[in-house]
Amino acid sequence: MSNISQTSTSDSAGGHTSHAPRGGLAALIVGSIGVVFGDIGTSPLYTLKEAFSPHYHLVADHDTVLGLLSMIFWSIMIVVSIKYVAIIMRADNDGEGGIMALMTLAKRSLPVNSRSAYVVGILGIFGASLFFGDSMITPAITVLSAFEGLQVAAPQLDRFIVPLALAVLVTLFVSQRFGTEKVGKVFGPIMMVWFVTLAVIGSYNITHNPHVLNALNPYWGLKFSFEHFFSAIFVLGAVVLSVTGGEALYADMGHFGARPIRYSWYFMVLPALVLNYMGQGALLLKDPTVFDNPFYKAVPEWGLVPMIILATCASVIASQSVITGAFSVARQAMQLGYIPRMQIRHTSKDTIGQIYIPGINWMLMTAVIMLVLTFRSSTGLASAYGVSVSGTMLIDTLLLIIVARASWGKLKYIVLPLCGLFLIVDISFLLANGVKFFDGAWVPVLIGVTSFIILRTWRRGRELLYQEITKEGLQLDVFLPGLMLSPPTRVPGTAIFLTAQKGVVPHALLHNLKHNKVLHERNIFLTVETMTIPFLDNVKRAKVEEIADNFYRVTLKFGFMETPDVPQALMRLTDTSDLCIDPMDTTYFASRETIVASRRKGMVFWRDKLFSVMHRNAAPATGFFRIPGNRLVELGSTVQI
Repeated sequence: MSNISQTSTSDSAGGHTSHAPRGGLAALIVGSIGVVFGDIGTSPLYTLKEAFSPHYHLVADHDTVLGLLSMIFWSIMIVVSIKYVAIIMRADNDGEGGIMALMTLAKRSLPVNSRSAYVVGILGIFGASLFFGDSMITPAITVLSAFEGLQVAAPQLDRFIVPLALAVLVTLFVSQRFGTEKVGKVFGPIMMVWFVTLAVIGSYNITHNPHVLNALNPYWGLKFSFEHFFSAIFVLGAVVLSVTGGEALYADMGHFGARPIRYSWYFMVLPALVLNYMGQGALLLKDPTVFDNPFYKAVPEWGLVPMIILATCASVIASQSVITGAFSVARQAMQLGYIPRMQIRHTSKDTIGQIYIPGINWMLMTAVIMLVLTFRSSTGLASAYGVSVSGTMLIDTLLLIIVARASWGKLKYIVLPLCGLFLIVDISFLLANGVKFFDGAWVPVLIGVTSFIILRTWRRGRELLYQEITKEGLQLDVFLPGLMLSPPTRVPGTAIFLTAQKGVVPHALLHNLKHNKVLHERNIFLTVETMTIPFLDNVKRAKVEEIADNFYRVTLKFGFMETPDVPQALMRLTDTSDLCIDPMDTTYFASRETIVASRRKGMVFWRDKLFSVMHRNAAPATGFFRIPGNRLVELGSTVQI
């Protein structure tokens, strides 16, 4: 049985102040530009190119170019500027953002164990599952699109695009184990150069055809929509590429804070993106034949090679951002009990958020390589891109409605009508990407559904396992008095029994008494709980209860953004209690269950088997809790679910 116990408490204890973003505002702004905006910042590489791909059957005439640019501009304004930057970033869970934080806030406003709370949980987990699909497609499409500049600079090198992209991607994933602390220091300046370059190139092309700025008028987008109608709906599948990465602004809020991200967006990223899109449009109005790659053909010939190098750096940073995000989401899912425990390595002594999860890293690398070899171009991948992003954005809007109605007072009268607009946009994007299902959109759908099944199976399987162990367990308040009537031989030292059931005798204790026939001088029943807040203050970390002579019940609490370090937390018990634990005189006892699938109860049989395989291959709780192997005794048992 897992020794992590989840709780849905709304306890807001433990402010995030000690984990608040550190550094001056200018440093945080530069850092956010380097980490937060990599995905959306590289969208100009492929958005307009994809809009004029053959399967949309569009001609780069005056009205079409202005219509597309208007749709792109207003999508960015509505989805990113208003929805995420101005509104959703107000919904923080003790300073943290992301779909899981929003799900937690929504569930707090609903009755515990109600059907509505269950549905909200399903939505949140499905959104997190879609994110894993996004984290596989983003590195592939951004790196491929960067190298496709070779088709413009040197068409004879076209055959090297895929090998070069694979080499960069493999290097990127292999280097993850070294951490991003040192590399991260140069991310911000590189991305600042990238955005300045986007703005300069865009402005240069706009000067040759300032008429393109008329696209800022929503009239042209509406005109395009009414004249093309069905085609306009389909082409939204390309327009959505301009806002991919917008959800990252909210997800990365805990790293930098809302204000630096807002400043970065409004004063640098947004103007640079708009200028570059308008510049590409101005070039198309001047020469419609450049529709096959307007981004690189907007660059002066002498600047093509430097631009390819800069675009490659930007695409690597965008990929790094989404990979790091996948590690963070995976850790949160582990803490909340949705995926099996995996090895987590901290790559920075100072920053808790910088982690490396080998299992997730190699799975992502394998998936990304397969995607590149299968689709072989950014145009091919663009058909697969967008479904996971638009699905996540739709779920964000639904969760925002619940949070705003319950917690935002008079502000909800402004937010809720806007949510109606957001729903129209999100559903339109989702439908536009859905029609590309057989062209490649099935890939993120398959990834999302598979991830969702795994997450839900693990969570449900752990619940069934908990029920079986609880049903067969002995109650502590009955067992201990009987044990003390005829106590076994006592030996020096402290025994710590890890258990997820506070009132039940741990199997490890029963096995120890049965086989070793001894009892330690001091015995502690330890339960580790994961809270629905990101971080917890150390003063509120532990709860100690003496339940009998030299028998204690200790509960350790950790936020879902923390990695539990049980020995360190136990050593700090002297700060809040009289219990003093000598790590060199302590033995940890844990039970490890073997799962047997049954057709008679629990989940459907294949999910029972899946859970059994996942449980067998999960990293032991003791390693996850950083319990030293030389102080550990594990005892096994068989449980049928």
